[in-house]
Amino acid sequence: MKKSTTLWALVAVAAAVGGGTWWRARSAQPAADAAAGAASAPRPAQTVTVFTVQQKDVPVTIEATGTVVPLNTVELRPQVSTTVRSIAIREGQFVKKGDLLFSFDDRADQANAEKARATLLRDRATLADLERQWKRSQELRAQNFISQGAADTVLAQVEAQRALVVADEAAVRAADVSTSYGSLRAPLSGRTGAIAVNPGSLVQPSGAALVTISQMDPINVSFQIPEAQLGALLRGGEEGKGAKGAGVSVLLPPSGPGRNAPRESLSGTVSFIDNAVDVTSGTIKVKGEVPNPKQLLWPGQYVTVKMTLRTLKDASVVPQAALIIRGQERQVYVVNAKGEAEMRPVQQRFNAGEFVAVEGVSPGEQVVVDGKQNLRPGTPVKVAAAKAGKGASGAAGSASGAASGGGAGSGANDAAASAATAASGASR
Repeated sequence: MKKSTTLWALVAVAAAVGGGTWWRARSAQPAADAAAGAASAPRPAQTVTVFTVQQKDVPVTIEATGTVVPLNTVELRPQVSTTVRSIAIREGQFVKKGDLLFSFDDRADQANAEKARATLLRDRATLADLERQWKRSQELRAQNFISQGAADTVLAQVEAQRALVVADEAAVRAADVSTSYGSLRAPLSGRTGAIAVNPGSLVQPSGAALVTISQMDPINVSFQIPEAQLGALLRGGEEGKGAKGAGVSVLLPPSGPGRNAPRESLSGTVSFIDNAVDVTSGTIKVKGEVPNPKQLLWPGQYVTVKMTLRTLKDASVVPQAALIIRGQERQVYVVNAKGEAEMRPVQQRFNAGEFVAVEGVSPGEQVVVDGKQNLRPGTPVKVAAAKAGKGASGAAGSASGAASGGGAGSGANDAAASAATAASGASR
């Protein structure tokens, strides 16, 4: 009886387990059918904004921070120990080459110069008298009134006096040089710095400089470029200008508050490339000579320097926002002929900030700018209509217009082209 009860219990348990399994299988079938139906159903189109790839000439530029340095700077000191009599300039004044700067006490030098001239006049008169005596001695010697020795003595006196006159003339020139030290004139045109003396000050050649003059126009800008760019600079880019003569653009500090304040730009040319690369920084020193007629550049000032190394001809330009960066790889989503998102690898040729020159896409193709996060390869896309002055197409169009040197008109044309493309994509 006990065994029979146990057997029936086992049969009941087995029946319960089998029934539960059947019920779960039956309940799961509708969910599986629903999942299969969802998988086979078409995926909904994702709304994106696009940019039509543009073909532009893109200048390859490098940007560096530079320091303004004078083309020439001179510290002025007196040639001799003397006293300052008067000062003819003011601090910070612009002077021209040859302008009088300082006058010194030169009374002793003037007296010595007058003495040297008087000595010269006296010795010239003596020489003239000796030459007359020599002429008479020649006549007397011809008549045998004097001996040859007497005539030779007169000749020796004449030659000695001639040498003395030559020495006197040299003494006069030396005195003139000394008197020229009585004033100090500008050796070049430029701007004066602080004046370190006053009238009556005793100054010496080994003492502090009286004033410093810096040439302001033209002026140099010194900066460093990476050694990797040296080859392109020496070749002068595709234009073949060579290293010297390559153009540089100097951006002045903003004229107002904020990063977007207007900045004035001055153009110049490369004037110097150092003969060695700095092994510590891996850079090489370059100088650009820049005309500075308005004196907008000031020695010691920090400025931004841009230099064009070469130009990428007919490059494909896309917005920076269109790039998908994965490590060293760059990719973009392209809207193909089926209206689907297609992942396309690209090679970045040059990054110009808002736009990028790339290889891997063709002019006229549409790349996705906004909405990339919702896409997978093969996802249907719906191109959003572009709004005037807004949207990725307009912004990217402006960037590509800037790349080619175009202005607002170029950006507007690009925006209009993007809007037309968007409307075409939406109708599809």
